Amino acid sequence: MNKISIFLFLACCGISSTFAQIDRSKYPEPGPAPEINIGIPATFTLPNGLKVFVVENHKLPRVTYSLVLDRDPILEGDKAGLTTFVGEMLMGGTTTRSKDELDEAIDRIGARIGASSTSANASSLKKYNDQLLELFADVLFNPAFPQSELDKQKKQAISGLAAAKENPNSIVRVVRNAVMYGKDHPYGETETEKTVENVQLEDIKNYYDTYFKPNIAYLAIVGDITASEAKALVTKYFSDWKRGDVPSHEWSTPQVPVGNKVVLVNRPTSAQSVINVGYPLQLKPNNPDVIAVSVVAEILGGGASSRLFQNLREDKGYTYGAYGSITPDKLVAVLNTSASVRNAVTDSATHELINELTRIGERTITPEELDLAKASLAGSFGRSLEQPATIARFAINTELQQLPKDYYQNYLKNLDALTLDQINAVATNYVHGDNLQITIVGKTDDFADQMARFGAVQYYTVTGDPEVKMEITDADITAAGVIDTYLDAIGGKEKLAAVNTIKTVSEAEIQGMAITIEQLVDKNKGVAVQNTKLGPQVLSKVVVTPAKVTVTAQGQSQELPAEAAAAYQSLLEIFPELTYGEDDVALELDGITKVNDEDAYKVKVTQGPNTSTVYFSVSSGLKLKTESELSGEITIEQYGTYDGIQLPETVSIVNKMVPMPLKAVTKAVVINGEISDEELQ
Repeated sequence: MNKISIFLFLACCGISSTFAQIDRSKYPEPGPAPEINIGIPATFTLPNGLKVFVVENHKLPRVTYSLVLDRDPILEGDKAGLTTFVGEMLMGGTTTRSKDELDEAIDRIGARIGASSTSANASSLKKYNDQLLELFADVLFNPAFPQSELDKQKKQAISGLAAAKENPNSIVRVVRNAVMYGKDHPYGETETEKTVENVQLEDIKNYYDTYFKPNIAYLAIVGDITASEAKALVTKYFSDWKRGDVPSHEWSTPQVPVGNKVVLVNRPTSAQSVINVGYPLQLKPNNPDVIAVSVVAEILGGGASSRLFQNLREDKGYTYGAYGSITPDKLVAVLNTSASVRNAVTDSATHELINELTRIGERTITPEELDLAKASLAGSFGRSLEQPATIARFAINTELQQLPKDYYQNYLKNLDALTLDQINAVATNYVHGDNLQITIVGKTDDFADQMARFGAVQYYTVTGDPEVKMEITDADITAAGVIDTYLDAIGGKEKLAAVNTIKTVSEAEIQGMAITIEQLVDKNKGVAVQNTKLGPQVLSKVVVTPAKVTVTAQGQSQELPAEAAAAYQSLLEIFPELTYGEDDVALELDGITKVNDEDAYKVKVTQGPNTSTVYFSVSSGLKLKTESELSGEITIEQYGTYDGIQLPETVSIVNKMVPMPLKAVTKAVVINGEISDEELQ
């Protein structure tokens, strides 16, 4: 017993001694890169040119098929958006099955089938291989392309574009690409409601007939299947696919700006600025520097431990997150850094983004940063191997991007072998803090005068077009004169002044629900009411009097503070422009610009603490659009005539309090009708 006790005592002392020797203030030394066994694909090519890769993985009884078309980027021009419809159109039914029948057949075997303009995929349990490939081949080779499906897709796309035009992140992406690549380049063209409307069924069919050819196609098969089984199945279902000539396209290479270029997009309703700083560069996916560049990008802006994140969020508190990336591409690669920040710190945040780009190119990467970046990239790579689609992508990428055959097998080893000197040298070669394109979407009035220090400033629209602003040289054209022209255009001052009450009812739709907006104004009683209803339920009510403004929502009423209430007082005036000459209203004519392709006078209206921008048509005099922090953006798409007065009939409303743009259509207008006291309460 004593011997056992002595043994335990010595063992414990040994353990304690071991623990005592560990320095927990240091990270453990990284171990060697683990060996990974990514299956080497068996390959074969059908007589029609289809190249097939088979990776056996018998852990699960599933098989995944991934098809990729290797075509050049194409310019869609006045039909931009065409390729976004191709995949859904392929899944819209075949010549042998309606869409419902196709979906039911796929669900019956628990399969998945999807498609896009350059790829398609299918997967199921191995026992359904034949049924799966029969369905997959039907989708690929017998599409029906129903007009009803295209109509539905176009409607959804136009709705999505309307929302995207009001999303600062979408806007900055559209504008950055348009300026960086040019709208005559596939990477820079802009999809609009007009180009989407231009897409016809024949365009979808022409695209399909032109580019869906086996001689530019690669098929990766991964899962519980042998090479011989795969060859028999592919031969059975893909041999009749006819090869054909596919057009090639060449595009100019975008150049890095000479000096910094500052591109601003004004959104008066934005509480934050979205900043993107970057430039194009040459870095093809098979460049030997790609892995090292990915490490540099990870250190720069890859996550919470990156320099951008630590600087702009943790140190400065400018943003919830700041990120950066360097994306290789066969045509043109791009470096991007981005952050969403408060308007007040837009210039400071831009300075910090540029500073980090400059600093990382000055051989400042540390051993600790290198180790963290390697660990992060290795972890992401390892986790990706859990998905069969990853293995399929590896097989196809190796061929498409002309990578070394052992690129992915040796990825972790090559990542681990990178030295600090190599990483700093690569950072110096690829990252710089000058000759940048700086694209910012936000309320430019808050920071525009501070941006010239970064480079030449240019203004662009949300669709990526240079903002056309013409100076007004005719001294007879004034802001007050523009207002008078507008009042004459909608009915004349005398007729408008005779309107003492008005009741309008409009309808809008949000997330499939019909919303009714009811507005009542009685000038004699000095009360205005705005009700927003969902069916019979009142979602919110605003009651405005000269003394106060009360907002009621969800059964709770609140009187607004004086400054916020002042913005609502204009509701008491049915036509507030009639009183601009009497009230304390400052008008400023700020040139001529474009609103929906129409020349418009830009007038800034300041009343007390509130400023709004109003655009009036040069040709018709009608109001086209208003912008203010409180109301958001209101675009008048169509006018209607009521008792000889022109009033907005179809209006698009964008407000930060509403999750998506609303289109309100006027259903009823009553001028100088009786409004009861109950309605005004």
